[in-house]
Amino acid sequence: MKDPTVRGVVHLIEETKTFGQKGFRKRLVVLEQSKGTFTNFIPVEFVKEGCDAVDDLVVGTEIEVTYRLSGRRWQRDEASEAKYFLSAEGLSFKQLSGSGRGNDRADDAIDPNDALAESGFDDVPF
Repeated sequence: MKDPTVRGVVHLIEETKTFGQKGFRKRLVVLEQSKGTFTNFIPVEFVKEGCDAVDDLVVGTEIEVTYRLSGRRWQRDEASEAKYFLSAEGLSFKQLSGSGRGNDRADDAIDPNDALAESGFDDVPF
């Protein structure tokens, strides 16, 4: 069965966080989807080596993420109520539009200097 995908505009990219003695790494990317009268914010977690792939993303880029759902059960002790958590683990992504570069499209990267030359700007204000 094919893994599901979700599309959205990158709203937030967190720094990579490391947990435990073995150095488990996790990085959160939040996608924004405008659905008429409301906006949907979808958190997607990239883990281990996937954290490094996110380095090339830029806020405002439209991407499509292939993900896997993961569920967890947590209970403090036998007498407490069990809680259930759901997360989407990002497996890969590709850029659809914007200024970032997805991990599936490295050959399509544009040199920022070339982009300025093509736009007709001779003098950059910084």
